[in-house]
Amino acid sequence: MLEIPNKLQAQPDVKKKRKWLDSEGRWGLLLVSPYLIHFLVFVLGTSLASLYFSFSDYDILNPPKWTGLDNYEKLFADPLFYQALWNTVYFTLLYVPAKTFLALLLAVALNQKLKGLKLFRMAHFLPVISSWTVIAYVADAVFNQRIGFANAILAHFGIAPQSWLIDEVWVIPVLVLIAIWKSVGYMMIIFLAGLQGISNDMYEAASIDGANAWQKFWRVTVPMISGTTFLVIILNTIYSFQNFEQIFVMTGGSTEAGSTGGANNASLVLMLLMFRQGFSFYKMGYASAIAWVLFLILLAITLVQFKLQKKWVHYD
Repeated sequence: MLEIPNKLQAQPDVKKKRKWLDSEGRWGLLLVSPYLIHFLVFVLGTSLASLYFSFSDYDILNPPKWTGLDNYEKLFADPLFYQALWNTVYFTLLYVPAKTFLALLLAVALNQKLKGLKLFRMAHFLPVISSWTVIAYVADAVFNQRIGFANAILAHFGIAPQSWLIDEVWVIPVLVLIAIWKSVGYMMIIFLAGLQGISNDMYEAASIDGANAWQKFWRVTVPMISGTTFLVIILNTIYSFQNFEQIFVMTGGSTEAGSTGGANNASLVLMLLMFRQGFSFYKMGYASAIAWVLFLILLAITLVQFKLQKKWVHYD
């Protein structure tokens, strides 16, 4: 029996071992060096410094003094921390489902063949690129206690005016409503990208099976964009826990001793508490402890969401 030669062994090994820092590697390293320097100095470096400060007594003006777990012990014994945590969770529970649902409805509506479609998309995205200062002026025109449009409508029906952004009951729901109006256009664009990735063959097959519009939406659209929905939920959750600019501009008006957060701290969230402790009371160590607790909370929530996604997210 003739032996068939192994061509792979017969061929000479012409593949040379590539050096890590050859000419191409050096150019690549040079091109990514701005981001690497930024990451090492302003992300990793500041994060490690914040971690060290969280175990220290640091007031910016004097060198930090190591105090161990004192900042964390004070934090978990502070009633303001639990109030800020509840306000943050309350904001998140209202904000994430409402914004996700509304963004999906807008995306479905604007995914149709309509006249002036680009104009409608631009109108919904315009608040996204507007600053919170501009949004605050618009919101004040609606929710101002004396001259606001919302109270004018209530007065028309004989209802007493409301202190929307001061009242302890209304402040968080109103802030959620304004935040949704400001940012729903961004999530709408993400949903639009997901919707346009669904093949028309799926809807044609559903029509042949006799599915109506609602059944197409529930049985075809929702499962096919479950990955997009998961991404939107993650982004909305992170934003809601890190929301600072809106609440600081609209309800965190400067008062004595830097006390911000609205009436009886009704709008005091974790980010605002961290800002107050760090930049009003100069307790940078305590503020760093709040930041790391917030990071751990967000990490735990995100890990739980990734764990649960296996039950309802489909990537096929």
